Amino acid sequence: MTGTGDEKHYGHGPEQVGVPRTKKAWPEKQKGPVLVRRDQVGTSTTDQRLLDTTGPTDWLHTDPWRVLRITSEFVEGFGALAELPPAISVFGSARTPVDSPEYEAGVAIGRALAEAGYAVITGGGPGAMEAANRGASEAGGLSVGLGIELPFEQGLNEFVDLGLNFRYFFVRKTMFVKYAQGFVVLPGGLGTLDELFEALTLVQTKKVTRFPVILYGSAYWGGLYEWLKNTLVAQGKAAPHDLELFHITDEIDEVMKILAETRRPAAGSI
Repeated sequence: MTGTGDEKHYGHGPEQVGVPRTKKAWPEKQKGPVLVRRDQVGTSTTDQRLLDTTGPTDWLHTDPWRVLRITSEFVEGFGALAELPPAISVFGSARTPVDSPEYEAGVAIGRALAEAGYAVITGGGPGAMEAANRGASEAGGLSVGLGIELPFEQGLNEFVDLGLNFRYFFVRKTMFVKYAQGFVVLPGGLGTLDELFEALTLVQTKKVTRFPVILYGSAYWGGLYEWLKNTLVAQGKAAPHDLELFHITDEIDEVMKILAETRRPAAGSI
């Protein structure tokens, strides 16, 4: 290297220590932890948008604001359900007719759970959910409904004593699992299957402390069991012991016996 020795050409790549930097040719702004440049730089500040009552409201529907809504749903759910007694989540079809044997079974299960000191948690809708809430309410137990915003409005059934409505399915699912000591699954459709297999996956992968999952109605659930055994397990997609993650029964007394064997104190009583 030539020169007088006073030149400082060492440094990082093309930049040389001691050489003044040229001014950036693009706009740049720091928004909290976020750096924006070029056309991402806006003309207003966060405070301005917050305090400007005549400004646009599109920000209410952006992803960052949704995060706050999601957080608020968790906070409301945890706050409302934290002091529940031991509880059981009951799932089943919203399309179950009131005059059907399945509805009658739902009422009987809800009643038996309430008489055993359990709170009954359902999705709060009609059909099998209403049946379980009805049985619990009529027996003097705590009847809980966790509703969900849907394109077709259902609303919470009249037998719900403590009700919450959620925007987000995944928040609602967390409440079903967090505050229940077991699942009782009546015949149902896609929503019921979704809840059932999510519960089985959580137990299988040990994401939750194991709790009983009971399918009520062998005539309805028998075909599913055979498919799981003869297709899923037979082809190595699941282990044989995974079939032990759930029980199938037609007897309410057996439902209660299985739940009693794994009963734990309520969170508030520990």
